[in-house]
Amino acid sequence: MILRLRFILLLLLLPFLALAQRADTTRSSSPIRNIETENVDIMPTANTKGWLLLDKDIQTELEGAVQNLYNCKYDRAEKQFRSLRRRYPNHPMPYFLMGLSQWWKIVPTNIKTKQYDKLFFAYMDTTIQKAEAQFDADDKNYEACFFLAAAYGFDGRLNAERSNWPKATISAKRALKYLELSKEANGLSPEFLFGQALFNYYAVWIPTNYPLLKPVLLLFPKGNKQLGLQQLRSVAENGFYVGPEAKVFLMRILNNEENNWEAAAPIARSLAKTYPDNGYFQRFYALSCFNLGDFRECERLSLEILSKLNQGMPSYEATSGRYATYFLGWLMQNRYKDFEKSKDYYQRCIVFSELTEEVKGGFYLHSNYNLARIAEKEKDTAAARRYYTIVRDIADNKSAAYREARAYLKKNKK
Repeated sequence: MILRLRFILLLLLLPFLALAQRADTTRSSSPIRNIETENVDIMPTANTKGWLLLDKDIQTELEGAVQNLYNCKYDRAEKQFRSLRRRYPNHPMPYFLMGLSQWWKIVPTNIKTKQYDKLFFAYMDTTIQKAEAQFDADDKNYEACFFLAAAYGFDGRLNAERSNWPKATISAKRALKYLELSKEANGLSPEFLFGQALFNYYAVWIPTNYPLLKPVLLLFPKGNKQLGLQQLRSVAENGFYVGPEAKVFLMRILNNEENNWEAAAPIARSLAKTYPDNGYFQRFYALSCFNLGDFRECERLSLEILSKLNQGMPSYEATSGRYATYFLGWLMQNRYKDFEKSKDYYQRCIVFSELTEEVKGGFYLHSNYNLARIAEKEKDTAAARRYYTIVRDIADNKSAAYREARAYLKKNKK
């Protein structure tokens, strides 16, 4: 566990260039903001000729591709990325975008599927080769640093998920190296500020929440949590490529790290409405609605998720089904008092949990717990014992669910 935590700083910070993960519905019509010197940390002196990140025509051209990518229309997006590659065969951008397309086929499965790993790594390797060639020719090419940090970051992240620790370590160190170099271009575009924003936040959050990692953090520059959030909000509002991705990280940070569901909810809603066929965004928004008690919207989203899953739409799979069936089971049990439907949804949630091997807590635990309570109410002792036994075996022994399960099983012995 500690070995894995050592990579949180290195690997959680680094996939910061998901160049097109989510669109911003409030984005200005101008693809690049007007830069004022007082708004930036560093005003670079680099020659930006040939930098596709700053090319407004390319941004306009790729806006539809980005929309398709994050709306899980992968074939359409990749067709546009291949067109870019034909015109710029020696630039890292088209290869990175093709790699991102593979990444977003992996993400909705909670990064469990390995079907796209080989192609993903191949595209990131090519991105690195092309960007290294540019950097070797001009060590002030901060766009090349940008792509090197991004490609190494994604490579390290997936290698860590696959427990390839030596490769993950090397990629993480290289990503941080190029992230530091790319800081020189922070003043040119919000794209370059994204990685720094994440670093500033997590460099403070991680040692606060994982004190054992404080000695590891001594090897890195100091962070600034509030500055990181401020920078992330700025990138979310002003970034063209990484603006949508910044929204995703901001949503997750506010929801998971800051426990501020209310602040995360509008971002989740925006992403789900902008990309209505992205199962990952839709289930996150459904979770947000559930947590905040917007049960009507949660029910609508959950039914839609199951419908799209049944249609076999990309990004809708067992993980999304697990979310949707649990929410619907809970609503049937507590809002509608329809216990037959509730039991059906909970049982389906258990099946989805087993398919995704998520059986150590969460929706799996609570589905069994709620089924046990329904069975107890219906005086079905055999079913109640079966479900309570699972609860007892996997619940935290300090939890109320564990105590309740243990008490019932003690009282209702075979």
